[in-house]
Amino acid sequence: MKTLNISFIFKMLGIMFMIETLFLLLALGVSFLYPGDDTFAIGISCGILFGAGLLFFLIGLRTNEHAAGRREGMLVVTLTWALLSLFGMLPYYLSGYVDNVTDAYFETMSGFTTTGASILTDIEALPKGLLFWRSLTQWQGGMGMIVFTVALLPILGEGASQMFDAESTGITHERFRPRITQVAKRLWGVYLFLTALLAFLLCIGPMDLYDAVNHAMTTLGTGGYSTKNASIAYWHSPYVEYLLALFMCVGSTNMTLIYFLFNGRFNKLWKEEETRWYYAVIGVATLLTTGWLYFKGLAGDLETAFRDSLFQVTSLISTSGFMTKDYITWGPFFWVVALLLMFVCGCAGSTSGGFKTGRFVILVKNLLNVFKKQTHPHAIIPVRFNGHVISEDNVNRVMAFAFAYVSLMLCGCLILTFDGVGFEEAIGASVSAVSNVGPGLGACGPVYNYSGFSDLSKWVLTFLMMTGRLEVFTVLTILLPGFWKQ
Repeated sequence: MKTLNISFIFKMLGIMFMIETLFLLLALGVSFLYPGDDTFAIGISCGILFGAGLLFFLIGLRTNEHAAGRREGMLVVTLTWALLSLFGMLPYYLSGYVDNVTDAYFETMSGFTTTGASILTDIEALPKGLLFWRSLTQWQGGMGMIVFTVALLPILGEGASQMFDAESTGITHERFRPRITQVAKRLWGVYLFLTALLAFLLCIGPMDLYDAVNHAMTTLGTGGYSTKNASIAYWHSPYVEYLLALFMCVGSTNMTLIYFLFNGRFNKLWKEEETRWYYAVIGVATLLTTGWLYFKGLAGDLETAFRDSLFQVTSLISTSGFMTKDYITWGPFFWVVALLLMFVCGCAGSTSGGFKTGRFVILVKNLLNVFKKQTHPHAIIPVRFNGHVISEDNVNRVMAFAFAYVSLMLCGCLILTFDGVGFEEAIGASVSAVSNVGPGLGACGPVYNYSGFSDLSKWVLTFLMMTGRLEVFTVLTILLPGFWKQ
């Protein structure tokens, strides 16, 4: 095995840090537009981040990008997310609004991974520059910071493809352009356009420009951070709820398919089997929940029951985590529905976290094939997805992913219960963290937060958030001794 290209890793991290400085400068600009006591903290953070970026870049200046392989790609991606969360927490910590390193890092990692789990008990007490930075972390994390860098810098060479694959979600990645930089540019272009469109539509409704931009970023990023303590319930607006439900669905749909949609290839979206299954799950879960709320008298009328159901179902399956109602009061039936939605989640190649609908479909089809082979043991029955045969290697990879995914949840639950967290909260928080959903069950439900958890539990959940966002294998592989052998 080749020696790790350390210089490449340093250079890429340096580039990431300097580019991230530009995003911090946007937050600094907002702090000037809406004067608060966060300007100095954000400004100092900009200087520290840029200085670190310049230092790392100079250390790796003479690297050979073409010598970078899969190991370098996985290391760059993992370290990028871990270290940017470290630097990204500085505005919270230096401003004094979050006076604990653990809490500040948790909040930032939750932002970048688009989880939306928060330790803040009074969101509206934060100055607008800091809240904008909080939303901006989710917007970046939605599409991926590596993908943005690849789009911006076509000079990255062979390393670009390795990093793109290590960060992007899903089983396979469709290259609709010959160069990976072209793919990244178009995906980010679609993402930016959708964000601007949603911000405009929200401005037409009851939101002002600031709230509209913030919620547009966290909706398309399927993150769920809000500028209000009551989240979306603050506006009591059916217009906002239906609009956000629509765009949460868009954000959790494969962005490549959205790109094809803009190019007039409408049939490509619905021909995608994963998309059909995804929207079928939303439809069934919404109808079941609507019936439950209406006949149990938990909603005033049928339209309210439908809207509340649609919003909560969409929020959970897209891993957004926005809230209009406290679904904990809906009873155990919906808790089970919620856990299932938090497990399946959105589509591959989207901004959502979670297991992904495509993998779920492959597992279901493989299970049905096993049943068929019980009757016809000599039959060759391949798993088909989108009309194509899925190789046995890919099926095994999906099964291994499912095992690792569930194991992470159970290990997280085990550690949290050891730390004194109740079982309901522990299982809800673990599933929520690995799937990057945000709200869980019990005391970490939609109207509560994670401030009551111990530092140990917060670090465990932070690790689960990052591992889940980077598709499990990327992070866990670098923890194996074989990864570091020369």
